[in-house]
Amino acid sequence: MNILNNGLISLISAQGATYYVILALAVLATAAVSYLLGSVSSAIIVSKLMFKEDVRSHGSGNAGLTNMLRTYGKGAAALTLVGDMAKTALAVFFTALIFGFSYKNGISMSGYCYLAGLCAVLGHVYPIFYGFKGGKGVLVTASMALILCPAIFGALVLLFAIIVAISGFVSLGSIIVASLFPVCVCLYSYFLGGSIHLLTAACTIFLGAFIVWCHRSNIKRLRDGNEKKLSIGKKEK
Repeated sequence: MNILNNGLISLISAQGATYYVILALAVLATAAVSYLLGSVSSAIIVSKLMFKEDVRSHGSGNAGLTNMLRTYGKGAAALTLVGDMAKTALAVFFTALIFGFSYKNGISMSGYCYLAGLCAVLGHVYPIFYGFKGGKGVLVTASMALILCPAIFGALVLLFAIIVAISGFVSLGSIIVASLFPVCVCLYSYFLGGSIHLLTAACTIFLGAFIVWCHRSNIKRLRDGNEKKLSIGKKEK
């Protein structure tokens, strides 16, 4: 038996109600671990260690990659990028160890891994360690997509880069790509994977809507014409 494909849950010999109780506890445990990992804010840690201040007191007030880039520059943003990708990978791989991590035509068919990614995003946006005020979840969602559906990740990152290059608005690229993410996952799963896992569909649809909702203030500024374009420079005053 391949543990990587089937997960430790496949070793459970219990049947009936006992099995489902164990399964429910395993889901709750992996969801909790993923949320706690997501709550480790790389942006806040980097800003406090390197600059002795909280990134949330600058710019947009978000503990995310874009605000780090605008406020502290490329070096701090790179460390934030690595940290947020690492915590997402840990959440997904921990869940994969429990429930399995099988791929079919380049996409993971494990709905539990998408649930782990969703919980990591919730932790990132509402970090329990930092007063429930974090980032907007784009980088964590992208990191999850890179691991679970790399082909979709590549296509959406390319689209994101084109939108930002043309418009100059990171928020616009994030909103459009987040909206397309569940559509791409469901269509790819159906036509190339042969099926759509209900949990995968539910998690990606919720994630797409949640990321757009997190950008509601950006949507208002885009509509009003006063959204900031991407700029890389010295710390904003």
